[in-house]
Amino acid sequence: MGGGRVKIEILAVDRLRAEWARLAMADYLGRIRRYVPIERRDVKAGRGGNGRGREEEGKRLLRTAAIGSADRLVALTSEGGGLGSPAWARMAAEWGNDGVGRMVFVVGGAGGLSPKVLADAHRALSLGPQTLSHELAQVVLAEQIYRAWTILRGEPYHKRAAGNRADIPA
Repeated sequence: MGGGRVKIEILAVDRLRAEWARLAMADYLGRIRRYVPIERRDVKAGRGGNGRGREEEGKRLLRTAAIGSADRLVALTSEGGGLGSPAWARMAAEWGNDGVGRMVFVVGGAGGLSPKVLADAHRALSLGPQTLSHELAQVVLAEQIYRAWTILRGEPYHKRAAGNRADIPA
């Protein structure tokens, strides 16, 4: 896989406020950097919980993401499709092999992502059917990215480590 050429960004509305979330995110970002460049950036939350605030956040997310033709925007939303861990790895491998330059994952604020962000996304993914806090969702996302790369490398982090590659069915 062309994983060395791919860069990953996590864009999230608002900063991580809880110490546990900052520590967990720093841990996973450090682990992921052994395989692929990654950074996490914040955008300012919109004012109020209304649709206008969500639209402001969406504009900030898209402007900050600056998606080019070689990039893929992934929206994290409860309405997105779910993927098992091997499927996350396959997605990363396919995009890496297709010459994708950046995988940009966006996490919305309390009101979710704006319709414009969802429309512009190349893929909408869910982290599961349960509702997660903004901070926990980011940590779970980082863990899944880390897990995907360990699967691609055949490392024992994932439970199916023996012969564990992205081409193994989920």
